[in-house]
Amino acid sequence: MLLTTGQAAAELGCAITTFRRLTRAGLLPELSRRGVRVMIPLAAVQALSTRRRAALNQLDAEEIAVLRVDAAQRIDNPDRQWIGFAATLGPEDLLKALRGWWRCDAASVAAGGVLPVTLSGYVVAVLTGLERWEKNTEGRHAFPDARLAGYVTDLTAPTTVVTSSRDSDRRLAELLLGTRLASHSGGAIAYVTTNTAD
Repeated sequence: MLLTTGQAAAELGCAITTFRRLTRAGLLPELSRRGVRVMIPLAAVQALSTRRRAALNQLDAEEIAVLRVDAAQRIDNPDRQWIGFAATLGPEDLLKALRGWWRCDAASVAAGGVLPVTLSGYVVAVLTGLERWEKNTEGRHAFPDARLAGYVTDLTAPTTVVTSSRDSDRRLAELLLGTRLASHSGGAIAYVTTNTAD
């Protein structure tokens, strides 16, 4: 059985625009088209609805930052061609697309030790190596040593690619990739508690 994007969004309890971000990012590879309509298999939507929540209580920090992104878009920038997430980007381009300048509490981001990247509430990539940061004249921060620990290429399975050889990065990628992680913020960076006891 195939669903329209509107039906799929209703099944997941989210806005159509939220669901369309997943399709534009290439995270649902079993899509088909009927004229101008994008159709999604019911099984894929059901897989998304049963995706487990991120086990944040397994992290050492009491609070972590979450980077909330949209589907990748081309930009005119000498340092990178894309901003946002797309499952089709290679690791190098993806890291550049995700490693930007954000308004955030840089010390809090660094203290968390990991930066899950979410698109429509699902963890699609994991950044680590956040110990050092820079600040520009607009009050935005960047983390020049950030590493891409891993990313998702198919959210329904999920299918993940772990890109770091460091054991700690691999553990974080395996723990978080493909999970659901709700966060609320007016900007790109949100903060969530992990409920980790001291």
